[in-house]
Amino acid sequence: MNPPIVQSFDGVTLVGGAPVSRAAFRLALSYAPQLVAADGGADRALAAGHIPKAVIGDFDSISDAARAALGPNRLFPIAEQATTDFDKVLRSVSAPFTLALGFTGARIDHGLAVFNTLVRHADRRCLVLGPRDVVFHCPPQISLRLLPGDRLSLFPMARVTGRSTGLDWPIDGLTLAPDGMIGTSNRVSAREVRLEVDSPGLLVILPRARLDAALRSLLGEGWQPPPASPSR
Repeated sequence: MNPPIVQSFDGVTLVGGAPVSRAAFRLALSYAPQLVAADGGADRALAAGHIPKAVIGDFDSISDAARAALGPNRLFPIAEQATTDFDKVLRSVSAPFTLALGFTGARIDHGLAVFNTLVRHADRRCLVLGPRDVVFHCPPQISLRLLPGDRLSLFPMARVTGRSTGLDWPIDGLTLAPDGMIGTSNRVSAREVRLEVDSPGLLVILPRARLDAALRSLLGEGWQPPPASPSR
């Protein structure tokens, strides 16, 4: 495990090489104003008019033009090939939370690797933003303030048992597993959803419009969204 390359008292936005809209950049940076790129994510950031504080990865994707534009002081190569660029950048950032853009949607294998990393680095509060969803690793206990009718999916990356309240289909007494029962397309039935899990490995997937609720649940009631929060 390498020491932190970027340390921040604010949230940090991580950007990868998959397509990212300008609206997605605006959304993420309004919550997490520090920007760090994973390898080719530097090109995505520059194309959208943003200069990352640091670029971290094995540097097999970043363009020569991006290297030249950013200069050597912002480039932090990690040469090993045992982990992905998302893993490298996530473990290299110390912050209250991170929002990850451009890590899903382009290739299925890359998306699966991202979710694997969320589980292996469960100590990091990282939320992956897709075009329609927000995904995060479920802590041992969590309470979410949502709206009845909201979609809430639970996807196991390992064998997990747990309990729930506030869902149309409770998970009490069930064993969820990637090769067995999964919990996609559950539905919220109360304004508060409580989840308890007995072991790591469960991903929570919410509509992206519930980013505020996810962050408040992970960071505590004292956390406040930015003014005129774009996720609402």
